[in-house]
Amino acid sequence: MDIPSALGIFGTLLDLIRAAPQLARLIRARKSYGVSVDTSGTTCVVSLGWMTYGLITHQPFVALASGFMASLFFVITIVALRLGRSAREFRIAPIWLVALTLATIFFGKIGLGLLLSISALISNVPQIRVAYREENLSGLSMGTWILTLSAGLVWFFYGLLQHDLTIIVSTLLQSTTSGIIIALKILKPTSKAAPKNELIADQD
Repeated sequence: MDIPSALGIFGTLLDLIRAAPQLARLIRARKSYGVSVDTSGTTCVVSLGWMTYGLITHQPFVALASGFMASLFFVITIVALRLGRSAREFRIAPIWLVALTLATIFFGKIGLGLLLSISALISNVPQIRVAYREENLSGLSMGTWILTLSAGLVWFFYGLLQHDLTIIVSTLLQSTTSGIIIALKILKPTSKAAPKNELIADQD
């Protein structure tokens, strides 16, 4: 087995499990404080884009991991909405769905690749915003973001070896934004009692 294949398998395994801690936390704690449904929804959309990109470019590891991730983040979004997040938070997800679809239809692999290269930044910014503005991040899973950071680094080196600029740029942004979210989670103490204005991030 060559190094790119090994990295692809490892990255696929990380992507298969990285959403699980967040879903488990939502189900177990029955609270969604600090969780951005715009990020989870956009990540679902972006994952479908990566699945398409993997199929077009004949990279089965990318397609497999992304397809599974899309389904998990879809479930996370639904559960978070049922636990109190507002559908009004959706700002980027619907726009990015249309953008990725049109890019694929009219420009194929190149157009899709260009948008996917910045998709990690686009999808994670809402979570950074929520984590910065809300005081209680008890619903946000540290495990998911540590795994997301780790997966980003693995896929970054995979992209380098495959000379795939789309993967390189995207995973660099993924690792950077994940690190910011982890830092915000560490710096804010977990509140046992939820303030009245807990879910304020995108209500204005």
